[in-house]
Amino acid sequence: MSTLADTLKSRAEAEGVRSRWTTHGVGIAFFVLATCFGASVAVPLPWTPVPISLQPLFAILAGAVLGAHAGAAAMAAYLVLGASGLPVFALGGAGLGWLMGPTGGYLLAMPVAAWVVGSIGGRSPGVGRQLVALTLGMVALYVGGVAQLLLVARQGLGSALALGVLPFWAGDVTKILAALLLARSVRSKSLDR
Repeated sequence: MSTLADTLKSRAEAEGVRSRWTTHGVGIAFFVLATCFGASVAVPLPWTPVPISLQPLFAILAGAVLGAHAGAAAMAAYLVLGASGLPVFALGGAGLGWLMGPTGGYLLAMPVAAWVVGSIGGRSPGVGRQLVALTLGMVALYVGGVAQLLLVARQGLGSALALGVLPFWAGDVTKILAALLLARSVRSKSLDR
């Protein structure tokens, strides 16, 4: 019996067998760290409480690379870190209070955005389908963000859109295109193995 176990163990080590759980775990950890990095690259804007950051890029990219469930899990894990008090949100923000503030809607929408991208884009090799998925993921972030701005800032819809969407859409189009290129690159390299 131990000979069989030893044989299987040596084969697994020799062939570099990776389980799906291990692959997803590494991917989730990577996207949690990448999103933390993306939050540290933040530029405050004087006319809106919402800073420009790279968090949206990693939220939609997580869904495109990891799929719906693992992508959403990565973003949920990121939120848990920030909610627990680690300063991983943009501009060093942390805690449950940050999630209830004016930028909290974008943060709370991150798992939804990753899930939307992964669900719609799936493993489709089609550029059009992936582009639609990434765009709808970004829209999910906007919906969450604007909804929270309406509640917290007590602004009208026009004002909430002016504060939470208009300053960001051009940069977010760039993030969508970057996510498309990065996801396609990652997928083509994983297919080459």
